[in-house]
Amino acid sequence: MPQTETPGTEVTPRPRLRWWTELPLILLVYGCYSAGRLLARGDVSSAVDHGLAILRIEQLLHLDAEHPLNRLFTREPWIGVPADFWYASLHYLVTPAILVWLFRSHAVRYRAARTWLMTSTFIGLIGFTLLPTCPPRLLHPGHGFTDTMAYYSSYGWWGGQASAPRGMGGMTNQYAAMPSLHVGWALFCGVMLWRYGRTSLARVCAVAYPLLTALVVMGTANHYLLDAVAGAAVMGAGLLLTPYVLRAADAVKARLSLAWAPPAGAVSPVVSGGCQTSAGERIPRQRESRLDPPAGPDASPSGAGDGTPAPAR
Repeated sequence: MPQTETPGTEVTPRPRLRWWTELPLILLVYGCYSAGRLLARGDVSSAVDHGLAILRIEQLLHLDAEHPLNRLFTREPWIGVPADFWYASLHYLVTPAILVWLFRSHAVRYRAARTWLMTSTFIGLIGFTLLPTCPPRLLHPGHGFTDTMAYYSSYGWWGGQASAPRGMGGMTNQYAAMPSLHVGWALFCGVMLWRYGRTSLARVCAVAYPLLTALVVMGTANHYLLDAVAGAAVMGAGLLLTPYVLRAADAVKARLSLAWAPPAGAVSPVVSGGCQTSAGERIPRQRESRLDPPAGPDASPSGAGDGTPAPAR
């Protein structure tokens, strides 16, 4: 017995995502983030005060993990140099790779994951604007921090200004330390690997990548421990807001679809003039015209045999 659906309960298929629409969207969001991060330059003295306040809070809570890690990274080049490469490049490589993997292998989950990442990134941008923070490496040397990226700059493409290539330090905001989106994006990648990775190696990477990233950002003196904690909190806030953002996006799409839809009274042009063809027909009404009797008073019924009486005259 064929199954029928109750009217009004049909499931509307979700529009299929296309890479040529997703890629420009991601590039646009990242461009807005980079431009906003660059423009969100606070007063240097306020940024230094915020950095020192964070450092005092950590020392008060005995959470000052930056000093021992920074000394280790400075003393041991075999740790410090790879850590600098990690900080300067992996978030540009791993995060897009995770998005591509989700798009290709877990398309149903991709839209929510992409929205989560973008929402959290914009929350982080708000943090950069409201709380400009001087990273440990830019504090007075008396505070005991060494900028490992400047210390090992001869090993890589970066100069003495964060992870920016040499000569491009002016194009980055060095006081955007709170929150650490290096840690936030790494946490996003870890969650995706843990949830959708099918191998034990994926699970190991899911745990190791965000943890090692947190150690790297502190050991290179680019972030405080509380910056890393704030990065994780931003991702949590973005995760909570994602369903609302998705619903708002769907509502906007629905309104745009209604606005672009043709008027209710508009008649779409139909070549057949409303005629429908059935199986075996190439021209509408072809079968009827072939079977119908010719018009005229002497026309006899179609298919009449020899024994059929002639019509009365």
